[in-house]
Amino acid sequence: MKRTKTLLAAAAATVLAVGAQAQTRGVTDTEIVIGGAHDLSGVFAAVSTPAVAGANLYFDMVNANGGVHGRQIRYVVEDHGYQLPRATQAYNKLIEADDVFAMLLNLGTPHNLAHYPLMEERGVPNFSPLTAARAILPDPPGLNFSAFSSYYDQVAAGIRYLHETTGATNVCSMYLPTDFGEEIILASRETAAALGLNFVDETTHRPDEQDFVGAVQRLRAAGCQIITQALGVRAGITVVGTAKQLGWTDALFLTTSAGFLEAVAMVPGGVTDGLYASSGWQDLYARATEEAPAAFMAAYQERYGQPASGFAMLGYTAAQQLVMALEAAGPDLTVESFLQGVYSIDFDDPLLGTHISYSEGNHQGANDIFISQVSGGQWNTLVSIPGGGE
Repeated sequence: MKRTKTLLAAAAATVLAVGAQAQTRGVTDTEIVIGGAHDLSGVFAAVSTPAVAGANLYFDMVNANGGVHGRQIRYVVEDHGYQLPRATQAYNKLIEADDVFAMLLNLGTPHNLAHYPLMEERGVPNFSPLTAARAILPDPPGLNFSAFSSYYDQVAAGIRYLHETTGATNVCSMYLPTDFGEEIILASRETAAALGLNFVDETTHRPDEQDFVGAVQRLRAAGCQIITQALGVRAGITVVGTAKQLGWTDALFLTTSAGFLEAVAMVPGGVTDGLYASSGWQDLYARATEEAPAAFMAAYQERYGQPASGFAMLGYTAAQQLVMALEAAGPDLTVESFLQGVYSIDFDDPLLGTHISYSEGNHQGANDIFISQVSGGQWNTLVSIPGGGE
């Protein structure tokens, strides 16, 4: 997502205001404090929990080797359980009480969007949040940086792929009525229209919903063929399993990076076999024999005594990119020098399997899309689309 330099005026104004302070918030001679507002107990705990572990794995390695310019990194995490009121408490604590320098891997589209004003007002960069919503990068993007392709682009690419490979013409959607879900339904409707397909029906759901029999029966009766999903992890699994129990075996369910987890593919009994995902990175286990993924998986297993996951990988690489920016910023760390450090990042990430690059006009580190399908208990990459097909 390209931005022109003139769009950075707002960010520059924020940086100048922050730079005028006597001491950079969250930074001492010995420490840099980073914050993270996460879902460690709600419907996306399977995303946040390994992401935090992956980030801490990298930070621990950096700290053991002297830190960044002599400063140790302390990652302070608060749990909001995917609830907005608790998210407000978490952001307020991290920014006002803990005085963090930057936020890393904040989970949740509505949670990030609701607290942009606070982060911008306090001059706190929001780096690599765990959401792929387009709105994560407003115009201008300010202090916000996204690491991968948007939900909108993922859904658009997935629908196009399924139409071209199967001939399916009827598109439907199942989604949470949140900012996250609204982006998926918008992409589903607009992509269907752009391709000359039919958008047939949609159903909305609560985050804690568990019974999807009625919704699945409705969509099947409506003639749905491609069904996009914007649901919690467990709910997405339940939907696919329910469809199979009801004999609807030719439905083409499509999730995004939000549902692209190893645990989804590994559900016993082949419950999720056939499920498609359109995501911004390649599956970790599909590349387990490659050098960088193998080394990461071994380090994670040794540190935590359990297998790594794709979101652990995202946490690790996000922490790595943050450290790269901090190192490039130099010993006199300010928000302005940090931004310049981010803009210097430009490399092929062997762990993610994609190219990462930021600049003043581009706050989206990557825009590649990978379409995968569950088969035999794992995600198998079907096609890669550099730059989201742009």
